Amino acid sequence: MSIIITVIILGLLIVSHELGHFLAAKAVGIKVHEFAIGMGPKIFVHKGKETLFTLRILPIGGYNRMAGMEPDDEDHPRGFNKKSVGKRSFVIFAGSFMNFVLALLIFIIVFTGLGIPTNQNIIGGLVPGGAAQLAGLREGDQIVAINNEKTETWNDLTTIIHNSPGKELEFKIKRNGELLTVRVTPVLDPEYKVGLVGIERMWAKQGLLESIVLGIQQAVELGYLLVVSLVQMIIGRIPAEVAGPVGMVQMIGEAAEYGMASILNFAAILSLNLGLINLFPVPALDGSRLIFLGLEWLRGKPIQREKENFIHFVGFFLLIGLMVLITYQDILRLFSH
Repeated sequence: MSIIITVIILGLLIVSHELGHFLAAKAVGIKVHEFAIGMGPKIFVHKGKETLFTLRILPIGGYNRMAGMEPDDEDHPRGFNKKSVGKRSFVIFAGSFMNFVLALLIFIIVFTGLGIPTNQNIIGGLVPGGAAQLAGLREGDQIVAINNEKTETWNDLTTIIHNSPGKELEFKIKRNGELLTVRVTPVLDPEYKVGLVGIERMWAKQGLLESIVLGIQQAVELGYLLVVSLVQMIIGRIPAEVAGPVGMVQMIGEAAEYGMASILNFAAILSLNLGLINLFPVPALDGSRLIFLGLEWLRGKPIQREKENFIHFVGFFLLIGLMVLITYQDILRLFSH
């Protein structure tokens, strides 16, 4: 199931990114010969009015093959190379922009459809087989006190539970207007070293306008944190913690344990990550292409195509090598656990 969810999420991110390039190219009058999702042999082909739409076997990327981008197609009247620096920059940037839009849409869907976690002292859900469920607690119970200490908020009650692994606690709860007492013993979480009883907080659905505002805030805050983290990894301030396809499957599997909201939020973060990383000035990525366009604008003439293509070619193979290395480390981590 984790593999299926990973393929769906990666497919969604790739489609949105390449769709951004495609729509921008069409908007400025560039002909797109092929819109491809995936790499390797074709498994699905559809001939559009002027574009060949293909699905390829390996879900590890995609591309738009535009007119004017290959040596034997440089004279095409609707070629990418015939457009102004501004229009070409718009087409290149549009891929990352669509990833930002996708992340925002996912956040809005989460906030409107599932809501945001509240700080109420009410049980919103129970982990099957958890200590709370086995002790008789129910969804909707209001925990008003633990060991005679008032718990007016969710933070109040989780603080007590986290600090009491292995200790029996007396929960005072309100259920249908009736005050009840239930005894629960938190179980030690081996990873975070805190007590857990298997309860989940309440979620409150938001209106569309509130969700849009919250979605923008969430996207901006997470985007800023991702940029800061990436820069700190590059300069060696923090360890470089990256994951390839194998690591991603594992992380999505862990996210799935916490429900749909966790999966969707993880997908939104991945979309932001993809959009931001693609804007880094690394050869073969969109960011480096924007750098070359900037240099062309400053010089008044383009960099020699052969030199630029060689740089992107080298960058592409370095990225493939890095992906192989990351995947190898993911596999080692998987077996070490």
